[in-house]
Amino acid sequence: MFHTIGHTFELMKMSWRVLMLDRELVFFPIMSVAALVVLAAAIFAGGLLGGAFGLAEEGGEGSAGDLALALLLAFGSSFVIIFFNSALVAAALERLRGGDPNVASGLKAASAHIPQILAWALITTIVTLILQALRERGGIAGQVASWLGGIAWSLATFFVIPLLVAEGIGPIEAIRRSSSLLRETWGRQIAASFGFGLVTIGAIIVAAIPGLLLALVHPLLGIAIGIPLVGLAWATVTALEGIFKAALYDFAIGRDPHGFDRAALQNAYGPRTGGNLRGIV
Repeated sequence: MFHTIGHTFELMKMSWRVLMLDRELVFFPIMSVAALVVLAAAIFAGGLLGGAFGLAEEGGEGSAGDLALALLLAFGSSFVIIFFNSALVAAALERLRGGDPNVASGLKAASAHIPQILAWALITTIVTLILQALRERGGIAGQVASWLGGIAWSLATFFVIPLLVAEGIGPIEAIRRSSSLLRETWGRQIAASFGFGLVTIGAIIVAAIPGLLLALVHPLLGIAIGIPLVGLAWATVTALEGIFKAALYDFAIGRDPHGFDRAALQNAYGPRTGGNLRGIV
């Protein structure tokens, strides 16, 4: 596993070099967070104006309204995250295929697949709610089942977003195609996710240090500096992961992603039992 994680970090370096060619890719995660804040504020304001929250507190009919608002927030949040991830991956694929992407081209590519993104958001929302219900109401067995189900779902849908924006297929077909590609690379993807988790934690810790030090001078100064730095660190790693996934997808379907070493990709993501990936002769 550690050998694979070493390859993962090498590929992260390649992702970084690609990001330096298109630094604007960092804006997609930032826009996602901003859109989520606006969405949550709008739904909360709508609930207050509609009186749903107050009625729910009294045990009246407002409880149904609360449930509707919660479901709307869950679906809306899923859509926002998937939409901006799709824009990020689309822009990364454009760069990896020799293009020169920008924020507008990424958003345009994602907007061209709104129906698929909406359908995928609905599916992910339903699966998330099922796993949450298992975790909260199934006792220890439910928690284990939810954890295992979450891992299996994440792996099986690893390539869904690249498939949605690159091939324009529906989410059900994308899951099937993703699972097919997964069978050829899944053991390495676990290590890749682990590697990015480590990088995210490390980047946030490093970014938080200046804010913590400045907080000793004044708490507000620490907050003013620390929060933007932590946010930028998270957005940067998220952009790197999007580039990374786009490169892996292109390689898995037989392309040569620009800026990535083919041998490094093959060594890091070849099938667990040997052999070549589909499209690799």
